Amino acid sequence: MQDEITDRLSIRDLVENWVVWRDAGDWERFRTVWHDDGVMMATWFQGPADEFIRVTKEGWDKGVSILHFLGGTSIDLAGDRAIAQTKMTISQRGDVQGVLCDVTCTGRFYDFIERRNGRWGYVLRQPIYEKDRVDPVDPVARLEIDAAKLSGFPKGYRHLAYIQTQIGYKIKLDMPQLTGPEVEALYARGKGWLAGKSAYG
Repeated sequence: MQDEITDRLSIRDLVENWVVWRDAGDWERFRTVWHDDGVMMATWFQGPADEFIRVTKEGWDKGVSILHFLGGTSIDLAGDRAIAQTKMTISQRGDVQGVLCDVTCTGRFYDFIERRNGRWGYVLRQPIYEKDRVDPVDPVARLEIDAAKLSGFPKGYRHLAYIQTQIGYKIKLDMPQLTGPEVEALYARGKGWLAGKSAYG
């Protein structure tokens, strides 16, 4: 029982360090939360952790502002493997049709985590996008959004996709949402991971 408590605390610590170090730009320590083959999935990026760090730093230099806030965590353990689900919000500030706005997306981080050589680390981080909204920073500003373009993005992250498209990112349109085949497939991969299968299906 004590070993399980220690593992759960270590995994929660890993989850919290990811957000704090990434949002603080502490790239040296941020790299330590990943295993060498770690993969990050996001609306605007899908690929190796090292590449994710590189493009995130580039975005910072261009003024891209994406921050995270965490809620509760549920952890399923199976020996040296775990699936951690953590409630979160993604907050991005940027220009939308000439108006400075905040986009807030609520969802979960769905993490494939493994202990290797005594160290827990990320193998795959896959967000689940549940709902989002956009608000002008100036509450009296008039925001006019292209409704047709907005409706072309998935419901769970359409405002996030809209603002990210505005700054030149190409958006992945089949990310897991609150319901649907993508999230069901993700849950099945999670069960497979805990049973010893690949994180990538």
